[in-house]
Formats: sequence, structure tokens, C-alpha cells
Amino acid sequence: MSNPDSFIDEVTEEVRRDRLFGYMRRYGWIAIVIVVVIVAGAAWNEWSKAREAAQAQAFGDAILAALEAEEAEGRVEALDAIAAPGPGGAAVLGLFMAAEAGRAEDDATAVARLQTVADNSEIPLIYRQIAQYKALSRGAGVMDPEQRRAGLEALAVPGQPLRLLAEEQLALIEIEQGDTDAAIERLRRVIDDSEATAGLRRRASRLIVALGGSLTQAG
Repeated sequence: MSNPDSFIDEVTEEVRRDRLFGYMRRYGWIAIVIVVVIVAGAAWNEWSKAREAAQAQAFGDAILAALEAEEAEGRVEALDAIAAPGPGGAAVLGLFMAAEAGRAEDDATAVARLQTVADNSEIPLIYRQIAQYKALSRGAGVMDPEQRRAGLEALAVPGQPLRLLAEEQLALIEIEQGDTDAAIERLRRVIDDSEATAGLRRRASRLIVALGGSLTQAG
């Protein structure tokens, strides 16, 4: 004789299978769509990465080609014709163009290029600060001293990555304006700062000596 409980279990299991297959026939398309979306998303991600890599390589190749021109003016013109792939690329391109304009002794153009980078809010902050610092450093002949001072003081506040370099430039402005005592005192503070690099300390020390000052505070 067959076991009634076993028979009931088999019938129950069969009913479950029928229900499962019914659900699959009714809702199986949803699973297929999900799989298609996942596969398509992965393919799109890989394609986007490959495209970005290709754009970055083409951008770099274009810059290298532009820098092969013999004259600085020609390099600036060639760089100006390059389309930058995004804000970061625009910052790099602007810095290159400013450097070449500087080599051509065209400080006005160099400062203008740097200021364009510094004023572009879409560019990462560190690039903008570097551009601002370079513009203020190079702008002695094309910018008002007080304008340069104000800009450098903004970069010299605690916590800013270019703080000590800005302090060095502020000392140079004080020298330009004949305030050598203030410049020497500022340079001493730069030397004593724990974040100052060896090269910066060396430059500050030499400048203090050239100004006739001592490396230590009299007292």
C-alpha cells in the first residue's frame, strides 16, 4: 500500500512546480529585462572608459605636437587650436599656453591666460589656485602692486596649499615698495615655518642676506 502522506507531498510539490512555471511564464520577461539592463550598463561603462582614455591620449598627443613648433608664438597658436576635453583639460591647456606666452616674453598674454583658468569655476580648485599664483607672480609689469598683494594675501591664509609660496611673493612686493624690514621679517617667518621646503628656506635665506639682514631675529 502507498503511503498517503508521501502521495500528498508529491501532489503539493507538483502544484508548487506548476505555480513556479506559471510565474515564470507571466513575469519571466522582467528578469530578462533586468539582465539586459545590467549587461548594457556594463558595456556602456566600459565603452565610456575606453572613450575617455582615447580622448585623453589624443589630447596629450595634440599638446606634444603643438610644443614641437620652433617659436614660442607658434606653440601658443597651436595650443590655442586644441579643444580641451573637460575642465581639467582646459586648466592644463591654459597653463601650457601661459608658460609658452611667458617664454615669448609676453607677460600680458601669460597673465590673461592664467587669469582665465583662475576664474573658471568649473576647473578644480587646486588648478585655479596654481593659475592665480602664477598670474600674480608674473604680473609685476602688468598688474597693480596692491592688486597683486590682495591676491597673494588670499592665497597666504593658513590652510592654503600655496601659502608659503605666496608669502615669498609678498616679501618680493615689499622689497619693490622699499619696505625691506617688513620683507626680511616675513622671510624669517617663512624659514621658521615647519612646512617650508628646503628649497624655499634656501631662497629666503639668500634673499635676507642680499638685503643686508641677519637670519635670526635680533634680541
